[in-house]
Amino acid sequence: MGVLLVTGGAGFIGGAVVRGALALGTEVRVLDSFRADVHAGVTSPPEGVELRTGDVTDPEAVAAALAGVDAVCHQAAKVGLGVDFADAPDYVRTNDLGTAVLLAGMAAAGIDRLVLASSMVVYGEGAYASSRGPVAVPPRRIEDLEAGRFEPIDPVTGEALEPRLVTEDAPLDPRNVYAATKAQQEALAAVWARETGGRVAALRYHNVYGPGMPRDTPYAGVAALFRSQLERGEAPTVLEDGRQRRDFVHVDDVAAANLAALDWTRAQQPGAVRAFNVGSGTVHTIGDLATALAAASGGPAPVVTGGYRLGDVRHITASSARLRAELDVPPPVPFEQGVRAFATAPLRGAP
Repeated sequence: MGVLLVTGGAGFIGGAVVRGALALGTEVRVLDSFRADVHAGVTSPPEGVELRTGDVTDPEAVAAALAGVDAVCHQAAKVGLGVDFADAPDYVRTNDLGTAVLLAGMAAAGIDRLVLASSMVVYGEGAYASSRGPVAVPPRRIEDLEAGRFEPIDPVTGEALEPRLVTEDAPLDPRNVYAATKAQQEALAAVWARETGGRVAALRYHNVYGPGMPRDTPYAGVAALFRSQLERGEAPTVLEDGRQRRDFVHVDDVAAANLAALDWTRAQQPGAVRAFNVGSGTVHTIGDLATALAAASGGPAPVVTGGYRLGDVRHITASSARLRAELDVPPPVPFEQGVRAFATAPLRGAP
């Protein structure tokens, strides 16, 4: 292939994509703004790439970065729940305006292959079923969370619901600002594909962890927050009852999915758009992760606080069967192996 542009290529996931592409002999260019709240002191991408410093919301920077490019991996984004709703304009500007500027630049440059970093958060609460079949659960109520009633119930029968795996055909139901921006990114990319004949693979990442995660920021993932607490000699603090179901996927697996998705876009007809859940395929709880990290690092056992964040969902795990059936991806890094290595791996911003 020609030149691959990785937006956000100096970031946690973007950097892993860059390293994977370089290992395949791909010529890589990176566009990154090096925002301090994202990069925690990182000022350069992996070695061996052409760097363009700029923001995806800047049309001139984007146009320059796209010159001579064959395909784009769009990783640049503001992630996580943020601090409060005051973060909403920055999320929308970075994620949605940035994506619109990028897509407009791609259309002008005649670039027709895009891998988009999306997220499992676009589904909102995961799939559930009761004795009457599949159930769509309403948003969680503050009064239930305050009372420690964390599990969703069937709004009709009142019975406890059984969590199920979500497939890519499930309706999108974003329940926080970040989730809403990721759903909008997918919508913008689909419109771009339809109007320009572009090809889009939207990768809905699950809970990504691994070396190089940013530490000590409101936007870091739960794995990095637990790691930071353990490094300070503190017990990991687990919200709710720790039984929230997630799929923790290693960053190397996410990078491999991006590279496989690039190959997929090359083989598709103009206008093709397809979503892929990107997970390990194995369900663990947040409490499982905290316990495994504490044990691997020799730190104190987790403390379950009963606290909550309103924008969180209770259970969200999805089937990655489509990814494994349609893309040429390697077997995932096993949870035990990945977490054991991550317990002592370097983080961004670590002293």
